[in-house]
Amino acid sequence: MRTSLQPKYLRIIAMLFLLMAVGFAFHSCKESEQSRKKILKIYNWADYIDEDLLVEFPVWYKEQTGEDVKIVYQVFDMAEVMYTKVALGKEDFDLVCPTQYIIERMLKQDMLLPIDRNFGKAGDFLGNISPFLLDRMDAFSVPGKKAADYMVPYMWGTSGILYNTKLVPTEEVQSWACFWDPKNKGKILMKDHYWDVYNMAAIWGFYPEIESGKRSRYDVSNDHTDEDIAMVEKQLTLLKPNLKGWEADFGKEMMTKGEAWMNYAWSGDAVWAIEEAAAVNVSLDYVVPREGSNIWFDGWVIPKNAGNVKAASYFLNYLCQSDITLRNMDVSGYTSAIGTPEIRDAQIDTSLTETVNLSYFFGPGNDSLLVNPIQYPDSSVVARCVLLHDFLDKNDKVLEMWSRARGDNLDRRMIFIIIGIVILIAAWPVYSQIKKYRSKKRRLAKKS
Repeated sequence: MRTSLQPKYLRIIAMLFLLMAVGFAFHSCKESEQSRKKILKIYNWADYIDEDLLVEFPVWYKEQTGEDVKIVYQVFDMAEVMYTKVALGKEDFDLVCPTQYIIERMLKQDMLLPIDRNFGKAGDFLGNISPFLLDRMDAFSVPGKKAADYMVPYMWGTSGILYNTKLVPTEEVQSWACFWDPKNKGKILMKDHYWDVYNMAAIWGFYPEIESGKRSRYDVSNDHTDEDIAMVEKQLTLLKPNLKGWEADFGKEMMTKGEAWMNYAWSGDAVWAIEEAAAVNVSLDYVVPREGSNIWFDGWVIPKNAGNVKAASYFLNYLCQSDITLRNMDVSGYTSAIGTPEIRDAQIDTSLTETVNLSYFFGPGNDSLLVNPIQYPDSSVVARCVLLHDFLDKNDKVLEMWSRARGDNLDRRMIFIIIGIVILIAAWPVYSQIKKYRSKKRRLAKKS
């Protein structure tokens, strides 16, 4: 006969099982945390890095720290998609690479962690960033948080016009007016990106005030008053009939095939497109119109729910080395924020005939360099380009305007027409039956 345990012993055994379960859960959690410290999750734009570096970095990291790390790499094609994923908190990315206005938004919303600059024997390569970009980062600082502690600028450039030199005269694209000229109807590709395009339309629409000195380019690009938003909507509405279409990233490829005459483009895409087009005998060039444009930069930041801040910080330090920088520039076609003599020397092209003043970027003594003026714009071009901020509390109003200007909303007449057609289609079977019934009734009446 099996003996039963007394209640007090049952309670003791139950407590022991509970303690074992808690201990096991704690151990599993600890093991999971340790495992996460061996993973580096990176979220970046597509085609924006030499992916061989993702294999080489773990080796370098092991040499510097003695620790193992595995990279999990994902890409996005819109900064807003990246922002939404991070804001929802369901992803624990260690590094993301948004554009400046998204970084500003994330910093204001307390979504970022500071970069840990304790790099041990590796040394600190973040000092290689050009003062030109460091100064511009200051504009995004918030009370109690210096932007430079939270972001590392990666690539930068301008926005302008990519055009087919055989179809469009160079003099014509010196002004944004060419986009609104009726003769260019159906020949223009427009970037489907409200942040930059708003600036272009604002600078063009308010240029008489800019030229007269009543307002600055910076003001019309960053004030975002209701009146300014209305002016931009007016300009975009007038522009729409001239557009061949809106594009997110394929415009540069269409230009290389000669499928459009002009494209609102980012300078890095222009560099890539010009080289690709030349191989198939299509001649493209790029210009920043005289009215002005914007300077943008993408930067690396560490989201607040990152699981491996140490490896993330080391990766940023790794990217700021001159040799690594050159590889990333070669792959992407974009211009790095790194301003070392090694970068400058690598960009010298003695086949060019016109020099560029880059003392603003590489420092004094660099005012006559033979480099690609699209990658590194002359100081005179930079002088007419402004830094753009996030729309912040006006973001919803700008998005509503953008939707209307693009024509995402059908007008009421079209809606009524569509509803009418749907009603007719739905009612047709009933109408047909009624018609048949009346016809049969008439036949029977004649027979009687």
